[in-house]
Amino acid sequence: MPLKLSDWDNDLPIEEDEEYQAFIRTLRFTEGFGILFVRCSPAGGEQLISKVKEDISDKNIEILQLDKDVTNLYEIIDKLPNKKNINILFITGLESSLYKYEEAKTLAGWTSRETHHYSWEGVPPILININQQRERFRDRFKICFVFLLPQFSIKYFIHRAPDFFDWRSGLFEFPIDAETLKQELLLIRENQDKSDDKYLNITDEERNKKILKIQELLTENHQTDINKTSLFLELGNLHCSAKEYEKAIISYDHALKLNPYNHEVWDNRGIALRKLEQYEDAVASYDKALEIQPDNYAAWNDRGLALYMLGLYTESIASCEKAIAIKPDFVWAWNNLSLSLQKLGRYKEAISLLDKALEIQPDYYIAWDNRGIFLAKLGRYEEAIYSYDKALEFKPDDNEAWKNRGISLDKLGRYEAAISSYDKALKIKPDDHEAWYNRGISLRNLGRYEEAISSYDKAVQIKPDDHEAWYNRGISLANLGRYEEAISSYNKALEIKPDLHEAWTSRGYSLHNLGKYKEAISSYDKALEIKPDLHEAWNNKGYSLNNLGRYEEAICCCAQAIKFKPDDHDAWNNRGISLDNLGRYEEAISSYDKALEFKHDKDDAWYNRGNSLRKLGRYEEAIASYDKVLEIKPDDHEAWNNRGISLYNLGKYEEAISSYDKAVEIKPDNHKAWYNKACLYALQGNIEKAITNLQTAINLHPDIVREWVKNNSDFDTIREDARFQALIK
Repeated sequence: MPLKLSDWDNDLPIEEDEEYQAFIRTLRFTEGFGILFVRCSPAGGEQLISKVKEDISDKNIEILQLDKDVTNLYEIIDKLPNKKNINILFITGLESSLYKYEEAKTLAGWTSRETHHYSWEGVPPILININQQRERFRDRFKICFVFLLPQFSIKYFIHRAPDFFDWRSGLFEFPIDAETLKQELLLIRENQDKSDDKYLNITDEERNKKILKIQELLTENHQTDINKTSLFLELGNLHCSAKEYEKAIISYDHALKLNPYNHEVWDNRGIALRKLEQYEDAVASYDKALEIQPDNYAAWNDRGLALYMLGLYTESIASCEKAIAIKPDFVWAWNNLSLSLQKLGRYKEAISLLDKALEIQPDYYIAWDNRGIFLAKLGRYEEAIYSYDKALEFKPDDNEAWKNRGISLDKLGRYEAAISSYDKALKIKPDDHEAWYNRGISLRNLGRYEEAISSYDKAVQIKPDDHEAWYNRGISLANLGRYEEAISSYNKALEIKPDLHEAWTSRGYSLHNLGKYKEAISSYDKALEIKPDLHEAWNNKGYSLNNLGRYEEAICCCAQAIKFKPDDHDAWNNRGISLDNLGRYEEAISSYDKALEFKHDKDDAWYNRGNSLRKLGRYEEAIASYDKVLEIKPDDHEAWNNRGISLYNLGKYEEAISSYDKAVEIKPDNHKAWYNKACLYALQGNIEKAITNLQTAINLHPDIVREWVKNNSDFDTIREDARFQALIK
């Protein structure tokens, strides 16, 4: 588009020859200091200088070529050895300094609008120098400065060096001639014919330079609609390479207004829309491309990918199959076809397709990676790891493969190896929140809860709305007994995902452990609103009700848990506890037996069963139950103590004392076992040992133990002893 200046009437473009004559007259009439701006291409500039030298032979004409980024134009000119003899100085290449500034804007995080639409925040260093030295240019140099610039550079002068620009004697425009324009367009068309990754390693400076060049060419005369279509297409491709997809679509739309039958524009427009997650519009764009060019296998493949993202897997499969029918060795289509099949649960077929892709291209690491994912879905973790290893053989910095490899290792219980794999992924991509999260899972599985929490902290630092990380962080905190912090973590998870029933359940468990049974029940109720068949929540609610003494309600809750999961050994066990608390010992024992039917090594069920049997006076059976506990958990001091009580009731005092001794050996502050030993020694008339053990029990729990002693006939034989009297006062 033509330049828009406030005093454009003084610089109106005229016919090219007349423009040149006006330019020559200005140069001839300018004596001493002057400033002229010429808009032209680099090639046009060279031709212009040669012609001027021929037509003005009586003046000393020099050229200052700025072929790199500069910030000190005044100093450069001042150092010219023959500056006093120069009448006309053509300055070329100043736009290079502005290209560098464009790159700096991008690196500083300027938006594409600010970068390419001349948002005038700040001033390029070269123009700062010109602004600051304006008077010195005038006073020190008797030279007519001619700046040969592209349009975008002149705009910089207008907006960011306006005082300097206002001193100009004229602004002249020399459009690119038809032949040069033709060469420029041929170069762009050749570029369009190259591979899709031609801009993969382009720098921001190179990209900005190309964008500005195309914008310049679009303003030139002699342009046809075909030429403009090519320019807009290339402009869109450049914006795509910068991930400026909205701008890319605008460029493609301009191209399509000029030529709605260009399949490449429709195809690339579809890609930009897909990158913006506008999948339906992307499919429509691919459809237009395929109307024009039905054998465009890349468009069929890209269309399939967009349909996949819409969840239209059957349609996606059909589209990818079209791509493969046209180009059987197109590995991308084989891969994308496998993605839809796995979404339909057809993992084996998906793996077969990836095997086909790998026959065609054995180093196709994406296929190896996806193959590993699908194998893992089938629980074939060893094979999955092999696939990830193959992916990493071809692409050692594939962080996704390292991460997925870690997940499979974790599933195999190889937690240390999994953590090493996650560490590799994080070395490549430190902000991968999923890798931090999964690393936390493996650390938790190793019981390294503090480290797990640190890993979850990294995950939520990177992705604050990662509800799974918040939830699992809570679990690790609960495992450390830090229930208040665990509840805070569950609350964060529930802020993000209020229907996360697992978090409501775990929150209830932490509240229960803090003795906040009513709040725990409310939390379980929230979980059950979301998932009424959640057996864990029914069971845990029953446990909290039991602790509130609401035994009948607790039994009903356990019944609900068992209804949804008949083999829920925890629910059977908790049901037994509530029945025991109601004095329904036979029913309680039956419930514990059901728990043990489903989990024979459930030590707490054996323990509770022993207690109910003991309360029924079935001491031999009770001892057998406690012995089962101690086979599973030899350091269960409560089982040793209660075993001793049963032996005591059978009159087996020495064996009972041995059991109590084991209890206090494991837990020296078990006041019950010390008390029970004192009872036995008192019955045996061993006053010294009775007093010693009773003293230890009282030291541990004075009020409770003294209350027990008051009415216990076991101590009648020593009750009058002065030492005994002193202890119970």
